[in-house]
Amino acid sequence: MPNLDEPLLEAIDLPAVLHALSDPTRLAVVRQIQVDGERLCGAFEVGVAKSTLSQHLRVLREAGVTRTRCRGNQRWVSLRREDLDRLFPGLLDVVLSAAARSDVPA
Repeated sequence: MPNLDEPLLEAIDLPAVLHALSDPTRLAVVRQIQVDGERLCGAFEVGVAKSTLSQHLRVLREAGVTRTRCRGNQRWVSLRREDLDRLFPGLLDVVLSAAARSDVPA
């Protein structure tokens, strides 16, 4: 199974990234990847149904926040940290720091 579609670096759009990071569930996913590194799609602890989690993961991927790598029948999700830092220096640090202070679960 090929890797899923994701925007090229130059197509990552700030409004799309901010929208993706504005949802508490998606923010929790990003925080878990930041802490633990690449994770299996089903390994996120976010308290939503699998279908809802899939939708959140799609929004993150299509915004350019995450990368989804397929290996066999497994999907691994990682943070596009370097790409985001190159395009929007400090943005992810500020958002993750604010989320930690706001007690968004990781």
